[in-house]
Amino acid sequence: MRNTVSTSIPRRRLGAAGPEVGVLALGSWHTYDRMDFGDAVAMLRHAVDAGINMFDVAVYGMPGHPPVFTDVLFSAMVRAAGIEREDYLLSAKLWLEGYPEHSMRDQLTNALFRAGVDHADVAVLGDIRSDDLDLRKLAEDLAELEREGLLGCWGVNNWSASTILEIREHALAAGSPGPQLAQLKYSPCRRAIPDGEPFEAVFAAGVSMQASDVLEGGILAGKSGASRQIGRDPGEIRPRIQDAAKGIAELAKELDATPAQLCIAFTLTHPSTSTVLFGSTSLEQLTANIAALDVLERVGADRLRSLMEPFWVDRGIVDPEGP
Repeated sequence: MRNTVSTSIPRRRLGAAGPEVGVLALGSWHTYDRMDFGDAVAMLRHAVDAGINMFDVAVYGMPGHPPVFTDVLFSAMVRAAGIEREDYLLSAKLWLEGYPEHSMRDQLTNALFRAGVDHADVAVLGDIRSDDLDLRKLAEDLAELEREGLLGCWGVNNWSASTILEIREHALAAGSPGPQLAQLKYSPCRRAIPDGEPFEAVFAAGVSMQASDVLEGGILAGKSGASRQIGRDPGEIRPRIQDAAKGIAELAKELDATPAQLCIAFTLTHPSTSTVLFGSTSLEQLTANIAALDVLERVGADRLRSLMEPFWVDRGIVDPEGP
């Protein structure tokens, strides 16, 4: 398999008003806390030198679970790697559980404190889990954080298309450009939402996609997924994804690529993808994933989408409108 990359990492605009980001972004969920610190520093340095400039340092600690420190580790990694603040974009996560009692401001300032920075370039709002969320107030609170310089721009994670468009209207009224990205599960197997008609209107409004869960917790890269926590399973299709992973692995051999490279390359074929978020726990894995850009150039977007068509398993099962 080819793991070297000759294609430089291009950049795309995040939404209509966000910063330019590398088409590949590095996440921290269950990664840095599983690595040797020196290896993590070397990997981060290589990522920046290769052109990756967005780093997601979301914290997924849950009550009753062990505390997590990937964002704190990231702060130490940046210092050890000699990376200047202007050389990278930091993406934080803001949670809606407990809001508005637990304010966006308090969450953000705590996230900035843990990451050792004075502002977040991007904040991604977590899933909506209640029916009484005040979208107008939320948009106004975020607009205030933007005006104060604590927040560059913001987006949402796995929201429905109609809710994104609704909060966008409130944001515009509050003097904010509104959400610049929709972080969506997207892979050759999970396509119903990003490829569906409802999100066409979202993308047409200037919101771009950040593709996430592109390897389904490692399953599409040939791993069992049993050794680490995996995200939610909309449509309960994970058994079908495990079956599809076998076909993707066979196709990868035919194309002289790895299954992970095929999946990452596939997500970049969507016209509204601004950046693809993935995690790496070694320099070798990072280098291999970056080489997905060469795979895309070599195979071609149209041909790759055609070859991946048989592995679309959530079609007709998951509502394209989203959660």
